[in-house]
Amino acid sequence: MTRTASAVGDHLRDWRQRRRMSQLDLALEAEISTRHLSFVETGRAQPSRDMLLRLADQLEIPLRERNVMLVAAGFAPVFPQRSLDDPALAAARRAVELILTGHEPFPAMAVDRQWNLVSANRMVAPLMRGIDADLLAPPLNVIRLSLHPRGLARRTVNLHQWRSHILERLRREVELTADAGLAALLTEVRAYPIPGGQPPRKPSDEFAGVAIPFQLNTEDGGVLSFLSATTVFGTPVDVTLSEMTLETFFPADAATARALRAMAAGLDGSG
Repeated sequence: MTRTASAVGDHLRDWRQRRRMSQLDLALEAEISTRHLSFVETGRAQPSRDMLLRLADQLEIPLRERNVMLVAAGFAPVFPQRSLDDPALAAARRAVELILTGHEPFPAMAVDRQWNLVSANRMVAPLMRGIDADLLAPPLNVIRLSLHPRGLARRTVNLHQWRSHILERLRREVELTADAGLAALLTEVRAYPIPGGQPPRKPSDEFAGVAIPFQLNTEDGGVLSFLSATTVFGTPVDVTLSEMTLETFFPADAATARALRAMAAGLDGSG
């Protein structure tokens, strides 16, 4: 029991420190005594499953890591982890496809916890024309595709601005999730060179610093400008769903909206 208590205590302390909370802060939020929390972290007390889940909720620990912590404490995992092909997730799959399709004629995609593409609507493919085939091979990683010098980076008009935005977002996700795969991806893409030594462009003040546009030079529509929005499942009880993100792109100007509608009309005509 001592080894088990010590292991789960290490997990709790690591997550508390990652969230920059003191023992007093966490104890107050979880409505337990600071002394008892200290005993749990040092392995002198064995927490109940309910207490662990309450602490994990206050620390906003990802569901995957909550299962790890429960196992470390000697309990069975609580949150199922199923493939998207599992019949139990059929309703979730339908919801995802409904959102992606309903967002047309604008691009939208679903990605997993490490930014690998899960699904996309038909407006994404035209934006990827001319990309090296090896970057499009599954699993297609959206971050790698965006920042690789042989990917979308060479066609991103405001690359320095967009790259800084993506790297900061990825850094925050690594900090929040402690995901080793994301950390490795961040190290990889940080090292990518800027294609052709593109000089920094003066950031546009069109959106007053509220949003960072994604400006992409395309074969069919010229320079398209997007604003992106992120959607997650509000109360997931499955690890896979908790880690899925829907990335939807909206036209940032009227010219982009017209170009995308023309692209969609072309796709309808070719089908």
